[in-house]
Amino acid sequence: MKILVTGAAGFIGFHTAKLLLERGDDVVGLDNFNDYYDVSLKESRANVLSDYDAFDMHRTELADRESIESLFAEQQFDKVVHLAAQAGVRYSIENPHSYIESNIVGTLHILEGCRHNKVQHLTYASSSSVYGANTTMPFSIHQNVDHPLALYGATKKANELMCHTYSNLYNLPTTGLRFFTVYGPYGRPDMALFMFTKNIIEGKPIDVFNYGKHRRDFTYIDDIVQGVVRTMDHTATPNENWDPADPDPGTSKAPYRIYNIGNQQPVELMDYIGAIEKCLGKTAEKNLLPLQPGDVPDTWADTEDLANDVGYQPSTPVEVGVKRFVEWYLEFYKDELKQSA
Repeated sequence: MKILVTGAAGFIGFHTAKLLLERGDDVVGLDNFNDYYDVSLKESRANVLSDYDAFDMHRTELADRESIESLFAEQQFDKVVHLAAQAGVRYSIENPHSYIESNIVGTLHILEGCRHNKVQHLTYASSSSVYGANTTMPFSIHQNVDHPLALYGATKKANELMCHTYSNLYNLPTTGLRFFTVYGPYGRPDMALFMFTKNIIEGKPIDVFNYGKHRRDFTYIDDIVQGVVRTMDHTATPNENWDPADPDPGTSKAPYRIYNIGNQQPVELMDYIGAIEKCLGKTAEKNLLPLQPGDVPDTWADTEDLANDVGYQPSTPVEVGVKRFVEWYLEFYKDELKQSA
């Protein structure tokens, strides 16, 4: 198959594209290489992918309508995995316009490309942030998600609604994946694992919000991308039992599905930090702070539907995943670490 992976120089997009290439698909990557975080890390991911003959990277903006239209018309993709977005819950409070341009306008352009070029299935990134003010655990795709706490979560909810309309109007199969705190090698520098590891190595304090009392459903990247690819292969179909008098938020009479994709084993933040400390052989200096605006105390994914439909089964314990990340970090930044020693 020829598959478009948007956000291919990003964390999840890179690993997804790599897995698709390893199994023999032709992959076209799309990324704008913006400077939200260290561009050299994005370039490093792209360089790894460029070693595959079946990979082709396009550097463009999702919000550039003409470029996206041309790309779809020229390439005629079989399937699309849309992972590009302006990420970050906290950054959405500081810079809301970038989220509308990338996450709303950009997703519209992807939907239009799929609609007009007979794409077989669109799989796209949503987020656990859509659960917002919900406190019923574990989070279920069958729950209402109408109370986001930050604009980032609101844009992801909007993406789900946009995709549903295209599934309904144009019979375009779409599947959204609500990611739960993904971590692992080549991870984002703005995520906790990366920041904690860097600061502990450098002997700097780490900011621990909510006084370390919240829990996250940390999910290792290899488990995530297996789920993404299996979902892409499992084209969304209508739920024949969908009842408009009692509508199920996770399915539809249209070819539309929503899934949680997480580890289904929430871990307390202090335990997560402990795993990093153990790998580094150093104790962190902790700066205990209150919960930040837009953050939720806990996340916990109910992944039963994804397990039933595509056989999703995460298998990486946090201790193992953190160890793999730390090993990658020490190798990837070994020259910088030598200079600072």
